[in-house]
Amino acid sequence: MSALLTATCAVPAAGAVLTAALPAGSNETRRRTTKAVALGVSAVTLALAAVVATRFDPHGDRFQLNESYSWIRSFGITFSLGVDGIGAVLALLTAVLVPMVILASWHDADPAAGPDGTFENVRRTQGFFALILAVEAMVIVSFYATDVFVFYVFFEAMLIPMYFLIGGFGDRAGGPESARQRSYAAVKFLLYNLLGGLVMLAAVIGLYVIAQDQGFGTFDLPTLTSAIADGRLQLTGTAEKALFLGFFFAFAVKAPLWPLHTWLPNAMGESTAGTAVLITAVVDKVGTFAMLRFCLGLFPDASKTFAPAILVLALIGIVYGALLAIGQKDIKRLVAYASISHFGFIIMGIFALTSQGQSGATLYMVNHGLSTAVWMLVAGFLISRRGSRLIADYGGVQKVAPVLAGTFLIGSLATLSLPGLAPFVSEFLVLVGTFTRYPAIGVVATFGIVLAALYALLLYQRTMTGPVREGVRTMPDLKARELAVVAPLVALTILLGVYPKPLTDLVNPSVNATLSQVHETDPAPAHPVAATSGGEQK
Repeated sequence: MSALLTATCAVPAAGAVLTAALPAGSNETRRRTTKAVALGVSAVTLALAAVVATRFDPHGDRFQLNESYSWIRSFGITFSLGVDGIGAVLALLTAVLVPMVILASWHDADPAAGPDGTFENVRRTQGFFALILAVEAMVIVSFYATDVFVFYVFFEAMLIPMYFLIGGFGDRAGGPESARQRSYAAVKFLLYNLLGGLVMLAAVIGLYVIAQDQGFGTFDLPTLTSAIADGRLQLTGTAEKALFLGFFFAFAVKAPLWPLHTWLPNAMGESTAGTAVLITAVVDKVGTFAMLRFCLGLFPDASKTFAPAILVLALIGIVYGALLAIGQKDIKRLVAYASISHFGFIIMGIFALTSQGQSGATLYMVNHGLSTAVWMLVAGFLISRRGSRLIADYGGVQKVAPVLAGTFLIGSLATLSLPGLAPFVSEFLVLVGTFTRYPAIGVVATFGIVLAALYALLLYQRTMTGPVREGVRTMPDLKARELAVVAPLVALTILLGVYPKPLTDLVNPSVNATLSQVHETDPAPAHPVAATSGGEQK
């Protein structure tokens, strides 16, 4: 039994402990050592995640590189890991983004000097980067976990480091009320997600009780889904619907889906740019991933029953998020509402229950992660230079910092799904897949593209073009470290926009397996039938 998956999860976890234990101090050399260790650990994790993705055989078993270690035998709980195409791709996305977040956040946690010249909270740097690595470890375990209980534990555990990242290391451009607003955002994030987790815990226990009564005293996901598929484990209609809603509620909070989304603008607005990327591009993807793996796999009939209602909620989220993004005065909150709109597209693709829709939704998770990372990180560089998140405080940036403006433009164009950039492929597949089964919803959802063009281009116009505002005149362009962050993300956004085949080859077998679990096939295209004069059809 290979331990590759365990190693991929253990490296960032061990790195978090090591980083937290490094000697503290106001000395720049010590801070630089802490940052270098965190960056090195994230690079090793990236290499391991890449090995996992390359060793996964799309034509082999659904779950591969399986590992299982006994944990709580009396309840049939094992620390079981296994990877399918979707999990491999999302774990790789996480491993790609975390080094970029660490580089982008290089100075975000440096201790500040007090009035007497001494440094306050000298352990701030160690804590910040240790928390980032802890989040990475927990997210990767969630993508690899094949035991329902293990998934639940890490699904909830990742809230703890995220809470401290939001509340303890927030945006320094938030004004005098910044500390209070950060605290509010962190508590709101925690309470919303804890509520979802508690509901899910009740559903997990209910699933175990029902399964145990029928001779399946286990949390092993492949065993449960196989038994459900062939009828050996039977869930009654009411029980299946209740369990589905328990799981789905937790995932919809995490995703987030309208109307459970209200924690996201606060959390992203009050976080550092790097933490905001972790929230929307990494942690929130666990929610949409879990909808595919757990909701559809464990509760196929309930998934089909609730699919139309979920599609309506997703459609509302697409339009609502985009409209509120247009009206925002705060750059980070604009990106947050744009993400709510994008998550509506992802969830719509999942519950359209077509191969195009689910392939597009999986690609959308990856492409949204890349495009939002570019957009938010460059916005963070911009805000750190000006010291303000307000759109009105900018103007004419492209004249004094053309490279910064150019990369921000690429992020904006990717957000509105310009053809040739990665999000276009996924959004197109989601819309096609939705239209084939739910034409009306597919048509209305296309208005989300128009609205995206409005909020993305208006933001660029108001911040980057026009006369140079007073506070912008001396703004420096992107530095080498910042270019090292943005360049790989821009390159991947362009590459996957023109050649998405490596990703589709990985995810399509898993998508097809998911559709077979819910006993769905793609709708047959309608062909017009013409009759000959003799009454025969041609």
